[in-house]
Amino acid sequence: MQLRIVTDQPWQVTADVLAVPIVGQPSFDGGLAELNRRSGGELAALASFGELTGKRYHAALASSGDLPAGRLLAVGAGEGDALTRETIQRLGATIERRLGGRTVHSLAIWLGDLGTHLDGGDTTVAELLVRGVVEGSYEPKAIYLAAVESAPPALDELILVAPGADAAALTRAAERGQIIGEGANVARTLANRASNDVSPIVLADAARDIAARNGLSIDVIEPEQAAELGMGMFLAIGRGSDNPPRMIVLRSGEPAERDALGRHLAIVGKGVCFDSGGISIKPADRMEEMKMDKTGAATVIAAIETVARLAPGTPLLAIAPAVENMPGPHSARPGDIVRAMNGKQVDITNTDAEGRLILGDALTYAEQLGATHLVDVATLTGAVSRALGHLVTGAFGTPQAWYESVIAAGDQAGERYWQVPLIDDYVVDMDSWYGDLQNAGSAEGSLVKSGLFLREFRTKPWVHLDIGGTGYFRKALPFAARGANGVTHATLVELALAGAR
Repeated sequence: MQLRIVTDQPWQVTADVLAVPIVGQPSFDGGLAELNRRSGGELAALASFGELTGKRYHAALASSGDLPAGRLLAVGAGEGDALTRETIQRLGATIERRLGGRTVHSLAIWLGDLGTHLDGGDTTVAELLVRGVVEGSYEPKAIYLAAVESAPPALDELILVAPGADAAALTRAAERGQIIGEGANVARTLANRASNDVSPIVLADAARDIAARNGLSIDVIEPEQAAELGMGMFLAIGRGSDNPPRMIVLRSGEPAERDALGRHLAIVGKGVCFDSGGISIKPADRMEEMKMDKTGAATVIAAIETVARLAPGTPLLAIAPAVENMPGPHSARPGDIVRAMNGKQVDITNTDAEGRLILGDALTYAEQLGATHLVDVATLTGAVSRALGHLVTGAFGTPQAWYESVIAAGDQAGERYWQVPLIDDYVVDMDSWYGDLQNAGSAEGSLVKSGLFLREFRTKPWVHLDIGGTGYFRKALPFAARGANGVTHATLVELALAGAR
């Protein structure tokens, strides 16, 4: 897709569709009045009919009258004082998705006064709109179907219309947004692919391809080496399947190299390619969604590629413990005691609390490889969804200063988080009869306990992002298809790029 910045007025731009953001209730003055006049009053007529409103993500197609654009697309952005980076990104995605099934080769978006409501002005808006359009173009059915009738259009050209703006600065911002959006879509495809398509070995092969095309180093640890390294929790889950586990390690920069902020950042993602629950088997209802339990791994693999594209050589470590959690003759059993890589003896009381086991060994290994700061991403619990729903990611962290650094990157990315406390009083509920701790305590406070368990396997600054509620959508939204949505990818990218030289 070609990007182009136009500093003319929107009524001078030729495109198949001209998208017009509506901030607040439609007020036909200034540029909107001129567009309405040249469209033959079409916009005002739609507003009086109730078809055109300022309601967030509400979109209406209109005739363009005498305008050089083939069609007008008015899209509500909500009230100006409520505009956020997330809103602007999703506005771009909504524009693209509203055109699903239409023949559109060139799309122009007028920035209007969106930039007056955000820090960074038009350059921030340009980046987020383009990222949104790219992510909005994603169609998961295209993974397995040759043609999807309602798919968003594959654009040849995206034009940003910003009268009087700095075209060079907007071009740089737009290109950055395009790359971040493309990275999110890589993560989504890896997450959405079926379990009979993506095993731990296939996920490792995908990581090898990404490493080869981006100049990254890669090490894939197989079961024999994992046993030598003492990854007892990782192997306890991985041995239950005929598809053997893989610990995938991607690196940008030199081993243990520090970035401009003095960090050797490691991003760690849960890679359960299918989660049946193991011996503690899940209910049948929605078990088909458990191919999504590799979303954390997909996200960190895509994020290190995106960072490599934007700032090659930035020191960064990405680790994806990849397993299938299946019942079988070699599966872990409730009551098994396994030795973690850091030496702790862990009592497996629930094999469906498997993500924290594989992540624990991955976090320990990240520190052994020189990580000074850690972030893990995982579809870890159902409890986080019940607490926060599907639009807010639960986050834990220690120390607080590191947590705040990660959330600042999330703010930059336009992603929402809510801090969950690590309550030490709950640790006693995880006591084991025979080991140092058990992997699943009582149901009370289970969300907090998941974070407390992971905390036992790190000694460096650490943040845990639980995307159990936000990692994928169960129904289509105006700005996204069903399935994996790429959440936290942009946060991890912004966090890593903060240390780029």
